Amino acid sequence: MGESIHLAVRQLCEFLLHTGSIDNRFGGGDRAAEGSRIHRKLQKEAGEEYQAEVPLSLTVSLGGEEYCLEGRADGIFPQDGLWVVDEIKTVSVPLELIDEDWDAAHWGQGYCYGWMLARQRQLEQVGVRLTYYQADTGERKEFYRCRTLEELEQWGMDLLEQNRKWAEGRKSWSLLRDQSIHQLPFPFERYRPGQRELAVAVYRTIKLKSKLFCQAPTGTGKTISTLFPAVKAMGEGMGEQLFYLTAKTITRQAAEDAFHLLRQKGLRIRTITLTAKDKICPLEQRDCNPEVCPYADGYYDRVRPAVWELLEREDCFTRALLEEEGKARRLCPFELGLDLSLWCDCIICDYNYLFDPVVSLQRFFGEKKGEYLFLIDEAHNLPDRAREMYSAHLVKSRFLELKKALGKGGGPLRRSVRELNSQLVRVRKACGEEGSRTLPQPEEELTGSVAAFHAAAGEWLEEHREPSPLRGQVLERFFEAGFYLKILELVDESYIVLDSCHGSEVVTRLLCLDPARLLAERMACGRSTVLFSATLSPLDYYRDILGGGKEALRLSLASPFPRENLCLAVAGQVSIRYKDREKSLEPVAGMLHAMTAARPGCYLAFFPSYRYMEQVREVYAARYPDDPILCQTGDMDEEAREQFLARLDGKRRLLGFCVMGGIFSEGVDLQGQRLLGAAIIGTGLPQIGPELELLRDYFQRQRGMGFDFAYRFPGMNKVQQAAGRVIRGETDRGVVLLIDSRFPQKDYQLLFPHHWQGWKNVSTAEDLSRLLEDFWKQGQEK
Repeated sequence: MGESIHLAVRQLCEFLLHTGSIDNRFGGGDRAAEGSRIHRKLQKEAGEEYQAEVPLSLTVSLGGEEYCLEGRADGIFPQDGLWVVDEIKTVSVPLELIDEDWDAAHWGQGYCYGWMLARQRQLEQVGVRLTYYQADTGERKEFYRCRTLEELEQWGMDLLEQNRKWAEGRKSWSLLRDQSIHQLPFPFERYRPGQRELAVAVYRTIKLKSKLFCQAPTGTGKTISTLFPAVKAMGEGMGEQLFYLTAKTITRQAAEDAFHLLRQKGLRIRTITLTAKDKICPLEQRDCNPEVCPYADGYYDRVRPAVWELLEREDCFTRALLEEEGKARRLCPFELGLDLSLWCDCIICDYNYLFDPVVSLQRFFGEKKGEYLFLIDEAHNLPDRAREMYSAHLVKSRFLELKKALGKGGGPLRRSVRELNSQLVRVRKACGEEGSRTLPQPEEELTGSVAAFHAAAGEWLEEHREPSPLRGQVLERFFEAGFYLKILELVDESYIVLDSCHGSEVVTRLLCLDPARLLAERMACGRSTVLFSATLSPLDYYRDILGGGKEALRLSLASPFPRENLCLAVAGQVSIRYKDREKSLEPVAGMLHAMTAARPGCYLAFFPSYRYMEQVREVYAARYPDDPILCQTGDMDEEAREQFLARLDGKRRLLGFCVMGGIFSEGVDLQGQRLLGAAIIGTGLPQIGPELELLRDYFQRQRGMGFDFAYRFPGMNKVQQAAGRVIRGETDRGVVLLIDSRFPQKDYQLLFPHHWQGWKNVSTAEDLSRLLEDFWKQGQEK
């Protein structure tokens, strides 16, 4: 008999015992996102004899294998001479719809904990209670059963027998995977400069159960240099599952490509790429209603044999494969991906699957810490994404429209909408002539009306299940209010309330200014986290804002490319400040022409706004009518984006006008002669606004660096990302032109990466022409 097979009770019961259909018609069943808070509330109210969050375990033998059941009972308490196990479930469903047999998986968890408790304390029988708590109304409903140890023993062994093939399959797969990992070589003949250093740092971080913040410039090979050591660590028992988290589709593809490369070297590993529900849904309009969606109807009755067959056949589960199999098997491809992910070694997905307070993967991160490894790619995108994920807002006009749509009907729902609208009118009056206000904490009157509306909307939606425009409108407001209430639970001193009014419109926001604590809590769900990007400077800033803590490791790598391959010119005499932009148009146009005229080829120019970009384009087109140009637009779809990039083929002289921080300033890989240079006009500072000013004030109070945290650091990250489009390969040569009078200032110079040292100042277009003539001539001589 080898090592014990460990089984988590909740995961085991939900996978084997859940039946029926996917049904999210008004918010779903178990509201795990609110569960922890409500569990604590009920446990506190239960009295002194109630023992909360009781860890239980039980080891039994079956078929020559040793199984260790593990879990945490919500509560146990004595009653009428028996110990009773309490299983608490938070639901949205009106309690009158919940009967004793509503969900077999819930009884399954209770029975497992009862069995474990009886064996642990040598009890002849135990009680099992299911407590359903309606999150919106605060009502409870309880069901009680008494079971002997013998009955629970028989029930538990039958459950383990059902799971036996799954457990044995996982164990045999792990042995096969680990054997292939032990024999796996690095997939290239040699390491690039910095690549071994990064791989060693990642492995060491995982071994130490720590965090690593790494800036690895373009060309380092970040994806393979983080995945390879993480896979090696997993093969040595340092990691249960690997999560590769990204902000963009293109970086998810890079991870898939890296695993393909490792498989060619003999690696056996199961990987899955998760895609957002709206993107992968086979219906024209997503509606997770079993009466409407054939992929939701009876899903849980069909999914287990499908998962088994797919695991036997495939190692790599891409979006295309999930879509194909979902259609063929009449299974929701999104949920199929989630169920398959339980059996995969690496999960490639968006940030929100770990960090989002509502859509994070509760099956992994809902109950306890696991031996998970988190690789967070393009981590410079995470601060803004995190603030967005942890902030919420309500818009008055949307609720007023609902009030009008309900007319004289709606009963309690209409009354709750009217009260919420009245509260928002009160907020508008409180904003006064200034049209805005800030508060350190949300007001109880408003939050109370939001909670009342959420409860009334839930009841109304249950009574009106037939699809209709009105139902869709109520559902949208229901989810908005629910998200607002969820964020309300997270509010602390790092939040601020911002109310703003425009005419009759009112928007109230719960703004997360500093997501560090919340991000740290999510990363604490795993063993180790590696956050990396080509532009993660200054490292201390990202460590602080992303919840790294003082103990986190840091690594900054040099560019792997020869410094002489990059010509970095700074036009520090041209002011791009807003007040100077009108007189900067001619000098900027002249600089751009000098850059493109020095050597025929493709170039990109990045501007601080669409308006300023268009102003320069008009001047440029008038002065240089023979120069071919193309322009980014604000409404580009995927096809238009691809057409734009296709024209940058290096076979013609072409200047692309783009917006800094937009779709072409990062994640675009134009190697070789496809892109000879880039001009970055402006320091990338975000546009001043109420939210950023609140951010500035907060970090000025907290760290004395308000402007840096709110404006300068994020702005210079955009600059570096745009500049990173140039020099993508070892033999590439190219020019980066920085135009702004602030670039030569010390505060900005300190943020230049190491390979930008030795930059050249150019005062005029003629200076730039001479500099580039020499640069390109040197390249020809080599």
